[in-house]
Amino acid sequence: MSMDAERLLRRIHVGEDSLLELRRVVLAGDELSSPSRDELADELAALANAHGGLVVLGVDARTREIVGVPEQHADAVVRVATELSYDAIRPALLPRIQRVEVPGADASPRTLVCIHVDRSLFLHEGPSGYLYRSGERTRRMSSDFLARMLLQRSQARLLRFDETPIPATTMADLDPALVDRFRSPRSADARDVFARKMAIAAEDWDGSLRPTVAGLLLGCRSPEQWLRSACIQAVAYRGERSGSGGAGSLRGYQLDARDIGGPLDQQVVEACRFVHRNMRIEASKSLGRIEVPQYDLEAVFEALVNSVAHRDYSMHGSRIRLHMFSDRLELYSPGALASSMSIDSLELRQAARNETICSLLARCPVPRDASGVVTQRATFMDRRGEGVGMVLARTEVLARKRAVYSLPTEAELVLTIPAATALDYGGET
Repeated sequence: MSMDAERLLRRIHVGEDSLLELRRVVLAGDELSSPSRDELADELAALANAHGGLVVLGVDARTREIVGVPEQHADAVVRVATELSYDAIRPALLPRIQRVEVPGADASPRTLVCIHVDRSLFLHEGPSGYLYRSGERTRRMSSDFLARMLLQRSQARLLRFDETPIPATTMADLDPALVDRFRSPRSADARDVFARKMAIAAEDWDGSLRPTVAGLLLGCRSPEQWLRSACIQAVAYRGERSGSGGAGSLRGYQLDARDIGGPLDQQVVEACRFVHRNMRIEASKSLGRIEVPQYDLEAVFEALVNSVAHRDYSMHGSRIRLHMFSDRLELYSPGALASSMSIDSLELRQAARNETICSLLARCPVPRDASGVVTQRATFMDRRGEGVGMVLARTEVLARKRAVYSLPTEAELVLTIPAATALDYGGET
């Protein structure tokens, strides 16, 4: 019997506490019947919100009997636990899930599914709300307790989400060419050493070097394989609204639609091309022919770079949304404003939620031959915090109206860019 199995059996023998939850598994086919999906998601979130801990599936909590998970269903149990971590908890968790074989009461081998949860730098909401583990019980946070925990987390958040290693990935998932483009001419480090220095990779709990969130987003050809919401959902609509009828009428109002994935810089390029392809160019003939594009593409470029750089990637299921209408462009970015920023201070201050992503984008060269991409920048970011100011100023010059940032909910920042028309220039179209 391995040392891991021996250590696990000793912990089970002692019984449940603040760091250990034991659960007997009941299956209905391949579906988890007990604990229910919501119960398991709540337990995982509660551990992450407290001191971390371990959930062992396949043990009777009352008798501590090793019941096990039927081997033919172990894969399904692991899959359910993984799905819940990503889909039922906000922000998503990244637990370590492993199968351990231990002897049962009759000495025959039994398979246990162990879910290791680290204490999180964030507070996680499960299906039943904000919970925490105390002793053998999972408790609901009162409003004052929740406020205190949020303050403590914000003060102690030394490791950012974009620097977190992604379980189930390896360094082979990174594209060497995408990683090496961030090197300076003086860099001679081996690729793994360089990736660690740039926070493209970090050591996981078992000592393995794995890509970080930032590393996958900029160093992998298809980061959406692991970060399924890390894409831009672009839609161009026919009129000033997305549709006048029910959900079934929306398709007829769509002129173009695309889910844009890939590395973040590629997403920006393809989203710029989407806007370029779908925007109109009008002409005024009052003072000679003046062509008036709907949008300043340099402002669009800056807005898209800001979105991919500063969105909250811990919000699983929330995508950047780019919606084009006949009179405006709307860009929705998941997450509230970082730090103590406010809507009024966006043009004057800068604060980065994703320091590593911003650092990498500042080293990422803009392709000179990218059609539809208009910018004077050599790299995607310059770190001077001028992006918002450029969006506002360039839009006002072209459209004679000001772009507007708003925060209609705590979960999403919205930028509305008005479309310019030839009529804004006093001419006839």
